[in-house]
Amino acid sequence: MRILANELKDYLKKQVMVEGWVNSRRDHGGLIFIDLRDYTGIIQLVVTPETKDSFKLAESVRDEFVLRATGTMRERAKDLINPNIETGTIELVVDKLELLNKSEPLPVNTHDDGEKSSEELRLKYRYLDLRRPSMQNILNRRSEFYRFIRNYMYEHNFTEITTPILANSSPEGARDFLVPSRLHPGKFYALPQAPQQFKQLLMVGGVNKYFQIAPCFRDEDPRADRLYGDFYQLDMEMSFVDDGETIRQEIEPLFIELATKFANKKLVLNSEPAKKFLKSGEKIPRLPFEFAMETYGVDKPDLRYGMELIDLTDAFKNTSFKVFQTECVKAIKVENGASLTRREIDEFTEEARKLGAGGLAYILYTDEGAKSPILKFMSETEIESVKKLTNAKKGDAVFFGADERTKVNKVLGQLRISFANHFNLKNKDEVAYAWIIDFPFYEWDDKNNKLDFGHNPFSMPKGGLEALENAKTDEEKLALKADQYDMVMNGFEVCSGAVRNYNPEIMYKVFNILGYNNEYVESRFGGMLNAFKFGAPPHAGCAPGLDRIFMVLENQENIRDIVAFPKNGNGVDLMMNSPSKVDQQQLDESHLAIIEEDD
Repeated sequence: MRILANELKDYLKKQVMVEGWVNSRRDHGGLIFIDLRDYTGIIQLVVTPETKDSFKLAESVRDEFVLRATGTMRERAKDLINPNIETGTIELVVDKLELLNKSEPLPVNTHDDGEKSSEELRLKYRYLDLRRPSMQNILNRRSEFYRFIRNYMYEHNFTEITTPILANSSPEGARDFLVPSRLHPGKFYALPQAPQQFKQLLMVGGVNKYFQIAPCFRDEDPRADRLYGDFYQLDMEMSFVDDGETIRQEIEPLFIELATKFANKKLVLNSEPAKKFLKSGEKIPRLPFEFAMETYGVDKPDLRYGMELIDLTDAFKNTSFKVFQTECVKAIKVENGASLTRREIDEFTEEARKLGAGGLAYILYTDEGAKSPILKFMSETEIESVKKLTNAKKGDAVFFGADERTKVNKVLGQLRISFANHFNLKNKDEVAYAWIIDFPFYEWDDKNNKLDFGHNPFSMPKGGLEALENAKTDEEKLALKADQYDMVMNGFEVCSGAVRNYNPEIMYKVFNILGYNNEYVESRFGGMLNAFKFGAPPHAGCAPGLDRIFMVLENQENIRDIVAFPKNGNGVDLMMNSPSKVDQQQLDESHLAIIEEDD
């Protein structure tokens, strides 16, 4: 029977059989040492000339050859102990060595030490890259992660149900992956961006509490925190729920336990303004969307650190400084920011320009006092107000944004993140959560100069049908709030949810406001609308993104490093050569034709 490396300490002075890959080989003339690796660790094999056939084989093996070894376990001599591996005090004296398979010279490094291979090579030969101990650990940890989540859901009486992969197209905010129908020429399935409609139909069908670890498919550009094509979320829904707080309280303990029990991290809330939204007994604040945008410049703030946006508009309402004669003036106080070099300030200024700012005004508070090119344009009262309102002290720096309010929030919000990166304010041993609530139901689409859904058209608008009917102007429509909520974690959005719109009359109305008639709604969502006409209960849910959560918990910088077989930054599977062309017969059966573009 095969014994794993991490079990061998229990077999001292016993005959065992081990199997694995050659991690390294050392020929000392009279002895050959082979470090054999399995998925649990490494064991040193000792091959002596007395075992003639085994010794001859040991002389020929190379890295990543697959071997089986039988022999007796013994303790190593004290001067030969290897403290760097778990089995460093023991070794296997080989009686019989067998070659299970050879390996060609490796195109990538399968060790964690030494030079790391490029990502392109690692993805092309992912089956080799996965042999690295760190990747094996990630795969095992991810399995534990799923088990932890499933146990929580079962303990809270959720029923696991799978939903279809071939579905209909729906407006989830990203491009669909379309699948042509062979049996129905000219028609297409869509891979689900989320099981949104199906899980709502499960509620109509009488399911009380549903969940699944669901694959989702979106044709979005990849980023460091977003996979291309497919990802996994914990999809959940509950019947007879018409308040988002019920869902938040149901799932919130899971988030806390994942951080503290699964990942052994510290739960923190280091931004003082956010603490006023903590109610007695709560560990995670509920931050209104508008507050998040005004205070942090983003709707997914990292609360492991402060450095909030400070509104100075009133302090400059009568200013003679033309740059600050704008709709909004805000600032960020950066502790120890006076230590920034001129070059570093120029780099932050260039970042601000790329975000749409005209520049980046600042004041440095040094041993010699306040220093800045803009001080000569400011009155003494204004200078003193900035220092007082920002609570700036010696060694600090204050950076300003002055423009239209939305742009100021955007620029300073991104600079807040960049300053935090520069000054290493993001403690990887800490997790800061926040719920973002009260999202706008509609938003203004500048590109098409019209109203559009702010997020999810299946959410319930706060105030229901009455609020929709009372909203006559665009301004009033933009003021409507959705009973919707996001969970943010260390600056990442990791969960979205909402109370669902289960009333056909309200469903028609939210689309009517955007100019879609009832026939359009029925053609796109007829299945849901018909179901809602037969006693649909109020229901709500959410969907934590598991890949992103796991990436944060495991302190990984790139989401592709926590997935077994990811695509590269261009959406290409280098290992399987996907996407690829298909033969003409497949195109004909799917009633498709390729139209060549002109050069």
